[in-house]
Amino acid sequence: MIFNRKNKKQISDLHEKHDKQVSVDEVKTSLSFHPDWDLSPQERYVYQFYHQQLPALKPNQISISGMKLIEYNEGFVVVAFLRNTLSKPVRFEQIDLLLLNEDGQPIAKRRFEMDTFGELPPFTARPWRFLFEAEDKLVDQIPQEGWKIAFELKQKPKHALELEKSWETALSEQQKTHLRNLVEHLPPLAAGEINFMGIEAKIDENKNIVITLLIRNGSDKNIRLEQIPLVVEDASGDVICKGVFHLENFEVKANTSKPWSFVFPPSLLLKEAIDLSKWKVYPPKS
Repeated sequence: MIFNRKNKKQISDLHEKHDKQVSVDEVKTSLSFHPDWDLSPQERYVYQFYHQQLPALKPNQISISGMKLIEYNEGFVVVAFLRNTLSKPVRFEQIDLLLLNEDGQPIAKRRFEMDTFGELPPFTARPWRFLFEAEDKLVDQIPQEGWKIAFELKQKPKHALELEKSWETALSEQQKTHLRNLVEHLPPLAAGEINFMGIEAKIDENKNIVITLLIRNGSDKNIRLEQIPLVVEDASGDVICKGVFHLENFEVKANTSKPWSFVFPPSLLLKEAIDLSKWKVYPPKS
C-alpha cells in the first residue's frame, strides 16, 4: 500500500500543535501497530501523520476513525484507526461497521471477525484494514471523498415472555400479565447469560413437589435444553429433593424467558417435614 509522502518537519509541527489543543478532559492516544505488520519507515510516518490529525477523545471511549478508502476488485478496503481511551486493554470478537456518506446515510455495512486483531492497549490507536465485499454495498457507487466509518450500534431486543401453547391455554390473562410484569422488571441478563429463577414451589394433591422455574435466555440465539438437573432446598436449608429432567424439543428463544414446571414425585423426596415458606432451586455444582 503506497501513501503520499510527508516530511518529518510536518509531523513534528503537527505534534506540537496537537499537544497545545488537547484540553485537560480530553485523552491523547499513542499509536500502536499490530506486531505482525511489517511497515517501512515511510509508512510509519504516514500513519503517525494521520493519527495526529484525529480529534481528541473523552476518557473511557472506544472509537473508530477512517483514514483511507481503496477500491479493491468489486469491493473496497477502508483503512481506519480503532482507538481506546479506557484504562484497560480491549479485545474485540466481532464488530459491525457502517460506511456513511457525507449526509450520514449508510452506503455499506459488514460484520468483521476480529480474532486476528489482538488486544488494543489502553490509551492507544491502532490502524486496521477492513475489506468490504461487493455485496456489502448499499448503493451502486462508493464515493472516494466525504465518507465516514462508524460502529453499527444494534439495539438489543427487549427481553420478552415466551409461553408454550399449553401454557397460553391454561393460564388466565391475569396470570399472563403477572408473568410479563415479572420478566419486565427483573434485572437484565448479561450478554449470552442463561439462568434459572424459581418462581413457585408447592406440594400438590399427590404429594409431588412441583417447582416452577423461569428459564431466562439472555443470548441472541435460541437454545435447546435436553436435560436439566435440579436440586431443591427448603426453608431450613436442607436438600429436600433432587433429580434430572429429560426434555424433548424444549427450546427457549433468543432474549426470552420461558416458565416451566418440574415435578418431583414422593420417591425422590429426601425429607418428610418440608417447609416451603422459603426455598431455592439450582443446578448441582458437579
